[in-house]
Amino acid sequence: MTVQITRDGKHALQITTPVMPAAGTFGYGDAYRKLIKYEKLGAIVTNPVTYESWSPARGTRLVPLDSGMLLHTGLPNPGLSRVLRAYRDFWSTLPVPLILHLVATSPEHVRKSASRIDEEESIAAIELGLPDDISAKDAALFTRDAKRRSEKPLLVRLPLLDAPEIAEPVADAGADALVIAAPPRGTARDPLSGRLVSGRVYGPLVKPMVLRLVGHLVRRLGDDIPVIGAGGIHTTQDARDFLEAGARAVQTDTVTWIQPQYLERISRDLGGWIVTRATGAFPDEWHPGMGDTEWAARNAPAPDKAEDAKKP
Repeated sequence: MTVQITRDGKHALQITTPVMPAAGTFGYGDAYRKLIKYEKLGAIVTNPVTYESWSPARGTRLVPLDSGMLLHTGLPNPGLSRVLRAYRDFWSTLPVPLILHLVATSPEHVRKSASRIDEEESIAAIELGLPDDISAKDAALFTRDAKRRSEKPLLVRLPLLDAPEIAEPVADAGADALVIAAPPRGTARDPLSGRLVSGRVYGPLVKPMVLRLVGHLVRRLGDDIPVIGAGGIHTTQDARDFLEAGARAVQTDTVTWIQPQYLERISRDLGGWIVTRATGAFPDEWHPGMGDTEWAARNAPAPDKAEDAKKP
C-alpha cells in the first residue's frame, strides 16, 4: 500500500500508511525510537524549527482542561543550522521519510531556510507552519518564497480559523499539500497561579471542528491539492473519519504523549497491518492491534520434539 500525499511531480512524496505524528509531538525523530517501530509509520514530522534559535516561553506552559489541555511552549529550538548538524546523520537512517517543520517567521528567513533544507538529502519534504491571523497575501508570499528556493515537496500547515480564507491562495502559490490545521489558540486560567494563560488547545474536543473544515476544503478544492487532517485524533476511528471526509492522510498529536504505542497501532491499522480476529479464536490467541508478525509467530507449527532429540 502506498499513499501519495503531495501533488504529482518529480519529487512527489509517497508513504506506506497515511499516518504520521504532528509537528511538536515527536521531537526531532529520536524521542520515541525505543517505544515505537518507526517502519510502521508513514512519515515523521519534526518539532517546529526556526531559522534562528528561539527560547522557551516563560511562566505557565500547560493548563489542564476538561477535555484536553492548553499548551504554551514558545516553540523552543536551537535554530536550523544546529538542528541539521545534530540530526542529519540520524535522519539518514530512518526507515520512513522525514518532514522538517519550518516556522514561517519572515520572508527572508523562509527563503534562507528553504535553500538550506534543499541541500539536505536526509529531509524528504518541508512542512511550512504559517502564523495565526495571517492574511491571504502574506500566506501566498511565504509559500512562493519557500517553493522557489527548494525542489522538495512543500506541505503548508494552515491556522485553523484562517484556513477557509487562505487555503486557495496558498494552493495557487504552489503548495504541494495542505495540513488542516494547526491547533487552535485559546485562553484558560492556570489553577495554580490564578492567571489567564494563552496557548494552543489540544484534545478530543478539537476533532469535530477540524473534521468539518477538512470536509469543506476537500469539497471546495477537489482533487487539485491533497489535504492532510490534523486535530483531536485519539483513536483509529478518529483517523478513519478524516479519511472518509476526504483527507489523504492524518497527523496525530496528543495521543502520542498519552500512549506512544497507540500512534503505531493507528498507523498499522490504516496501513492494513492489523490482524482481524479469526472466528472462534480464544481470548489468548488475539488482542486488539495484533500485527502480522506476531500472528505468524503465535501460529507457527510447534517444533517436532522427537526430531530435535535425534540431533547431536
